[in-house]
Amino acid sequence: MSQIEVEIPIGGRLFEVACQEGEEQYLQAAARMLDTEAQVLVGQIGRMPEARMLLMAGLMLADKTAGLEDRLRETEDRLREAEERMGAMAAEVRALRDAPPPEAERVEVPVIPRSLTEAMAELAARAEALAEAVEEKSAS
Repeated sequence: MSQIEVEIPIGGRLFEVACQEGEEQYLQAAARMLDTEAQVLVGQIGRMPEARMLLMAGLMLADKTAGLEDRLRETEDRLREAEERMGAMAAEVRALRDAPPPEAERVEVPVIPRSLTEAMAELAARAEALAEAVEEKSAS
């Protein structure tokens, strides 16, 4: 591939930079990022020597990049921890799935005999009748 010259604006100044043919869009994108930082400096400080402007803009980009790299490392660490937990859970699920089924247990449920149920119903009916009789006598 041949090299080509690309003109890029940074901080209100034009620079000619060489790049490989086909990589112009990457160079332009990087130049826009650097120009954004340079414009901040020009807005805050005003005109300054181009070497200083480029150095400061580069340092500002490097600071942002370092912050993003820190966040990326933290995210990768959390992802790794989550994957480890998922692996442990998957192993536990496999162990439970592969384990033999538990033995059946005999469960006895007490059953109230029908005769006792009927006797209790009869007692309840008698108690209600007595309560009604008491209410009638106390009302009169």
